[in-house]
Amino acid sequence: MARSISGRRSNRDKGAATGDGTSASQPTRDDILRFIAENPDRAGKREIAKAFGLKAGGRIWLKNLLRQLEEEGLLEKRRKKLVRPGFLPHVVVLYIHSRDADGSLVGRPADQDTEAAANAVVTLSMPKTAKGPVPGVGDRVLARVFPSEEGDGAYTGRVIRILEKRREAILGLFRVLKDGSFRIDPVERGKPELVVDEAFRNGAKDGDLVEAEPVSLGRYGLPRAKVLTIVGSLASEKAVSMIAIHAHEIPHIFPPEVLAEADSVGPVSLSGREDWRTLPLVTIDPPDAKDHDDAVHAEQDTEEKNKGGVIVTVAIADVAAYVRPGSALDREALKRGNSVYFPDRVVPMLPERISNDLCSLRENAERPALAVRMVFSSEGRKLRHSFHRVMMRSVARLAYGQAQAAIDGKPDEKTEPLLETVLKPLWNAYAVLGRGRSAREPLELDLPERKILLKPDGTVDRVIVPPRLDAHKLIEEFMIQANVAAAETLEAKRQSLIYRVHDQPSLAKQESLREFLATIGLSLARSGQLRPSHFNGILAQVSGSDHEELVNEVVLRSQNQAVYANENIGHFGLNLRRYAHFTSPIRRYADLIVHRALIAALGLGPDGLTTREEERLEEISGLISATERRAMAAERETVDRLIAEHLSARVDETFEARISGVTKAGLFVQLPEYGADGFIPVSSLGGDYYIYDEGARSLVGERTNKGFQLADRVDVRLVEVAPVAGAMRFEMLSEPRPFPGSKRSFHKSKAGRSAARQRNSRPSGRRRRR
Repeated sequence: MARSISGRRSNRDKGAATGDGTSASQPTRDDILRFIAENPDRAGKREIAKAFGLKAGGRIWLKNLLRQLEEEGLLEKRRKKLVRPGFLPHVVVLYIHSRDADGSLVGRPADQDTEAAANAVVTLSMPKTAKGPVPGVGDRVLARVFPSEEGDGAYTGRVIRILEKRREAILGLFRVLKDGSFRIDPVERGKPELVVDEAFRNGAKDGDLVEAEPVSLGRYGLPRAKVLTIVGSLASEKAVSMIAIHAHEIPHIFPPEVLAEADSVGPVSLSGREDWRTLPLVTIDPPDAKDHDDAVHAEQDTEEKNKGGVIVTVAIADVAAYVRPGSALDREALKRGNSVYFPDRVVPMLPERISNDLCSLRENAERPALAVRMVFSSEGRKLRHSFHRVMMRSVARLAYGQAQAAIDGKPDEKTEPLLETVLKPLWNAYAVLGRGRSAREPLELDLPERKILLKPDGTVDRVIVPPRLDAHKLIEEFMIQANVAAAETLEAKRQSLIYRVHDQPSLAKQESLREFLATIGLSLARSGQLRPSHFNGILAQVSGSDHEELVNEVVLRSQNQAVYANENIGHFGLNLRRYAHFTSPIRRYADLIVHRALIAALGLGPDGLTTREEERLEEISGLISATERRAMAAERETVDRLIAEHLSARVDETFEARISGVTKAGLFVQLPEYGADGFIPVSSLGGDYYIYDEGARSLVGERTNKGFQLADRVDVRLVEVAPVAGAMRFEMLSEPRPFPGSKRSFHKSKAGRSAARQRNSRPSGRRRRR
């Protein structure tokens, strides 16, 4: 890792003589010390002389200088090499203990006898050409390390090889059985129960969530394990969300330095901001919202040239004013990526001092904001927009239902005074923007969203489907337009940013969808460039029919997942050419980056996007896309566990269900009343040999040509529940239904031929018949 020394030498003329036989281009003391620190593997006298091009008298000068530096305690010899005292050896054994905010592995020297080793922190990377096992947290590795230029005790390093890999830790619920023995129920589905001996209990008590590792995997009986750490007691937490938090390694405790930094931040002044405190902005949120990061306002455009047009204003909490690049708050926010929402708690991206106080647009409180003012024509087409850094004051905090009730003719004491001047103009603007949305034709899927209501003890009370109000759609459409304006402004200013992108379905997914639609008499255009309108046409054809739920589900599954990226490919689902998340910087790091980009591009202050951040946008995009997926998985698994626990006392009861997934192994069914999924193994269907038809999303009996298809309504019996894993197994009670067409036509189909090949490839005597 030798560095170029050009530009680090003395400023004397290179051709001048020094009078002692040395060259005027000889290095300074600092050059020598820096070279030794950065190149410990090349820090012998011969290597140093060669690196700096020293000859004859220059080598004598170097020998004297090195002796002098040793006498001053600035250098010491180790195995014929010169090193800086207090620095780590160039090659060292490290214990990898964590990952940093960028996802890189972080290690400490395994041997910490010296002060330097005890305080050293090494950020590791793997060579791009590395093959074999990948190191992880808990491993011991041999690494080549290099001190940082700042000399602050930090190092970077490259893994040479893994010396010892940590055995995979298992997260589970510790149980004490009636006979006094101990077990661990793994939270991961499909993992076997573990036996724990008294010697390996490590103080765990019944109901504790623990991390354990296998100690014996004998050929007979259950595997044995020892408890490594006690994560906490589920009984005291009253929250199964703790399982997901730890299983997915979601940071949920703010480090002291982050909290201290948040507490030290003071309110932002009006200096350098436009005064918008008299503009009657309002927040409209769920009734239980703790933070309010967006406020809205609308009015009729009075310009003669834009009759029927409207002016829509969206003001967003100015998080960038408090969370500066590179700060402890910023590093923690990037590490978390986003807030995570569970039925019983929120794991926020920022501490409450920021999210629920300084950056929450509270009623009648002065708050800094980054606002966009957008002008729309009467057809809902955006004519122009502008961004402003302002000081605002929300005139009211409203809930969705409260605002909707006022528009529907039932205002209360708070909404009555705002009805004519604030709320009706908002709804008028929403109607105008709705025309533009209709012309744009985004993908319109109709899939209900369920919400779990909990009892005071944290268990499930009931599951509801909240009504989808115009108030929800109004805020959603205003936010979409603000996000578009942000992306357009930054592109126009040639400012780097993070986009929210959504690619169109792959050709394979399109073909799979066409094959499915053909089974119900529908077709999807074979256009070279599919648009959301093509899918909307299909959805319109099945609206109100028996196939409505099925087709909505299959169309959803044909779509790609939206992600963050520093390069723009557009947003297919919204049918937008450019789109960026701008409206929720309290809970999404992507939005904070976009805020900083706008501040930098428009010259709105000194706290804009830095050059270092611009260089890392690709890396940041990948990281926050990963944290978003992590949050979604954790939220989904928590709902599964809550519902499984709720239904654990109802084994053997009968439920109405809908088939939510079809695989070769069996059927996934969802209980509409609860929104929870369970599984029916194909081996339990009985009576026939079932063939998986991927195109039709079905399992069809080979002999009877009867079976089950995605979205079918069926009756099932709950057979088994594993609450900690969130798993439920059901038994099918409904009879299989006939499928259109003859057995012969099915066997001629692509799916039928594939199934036949699978059967013929099996060894004789092992063919299953049910």
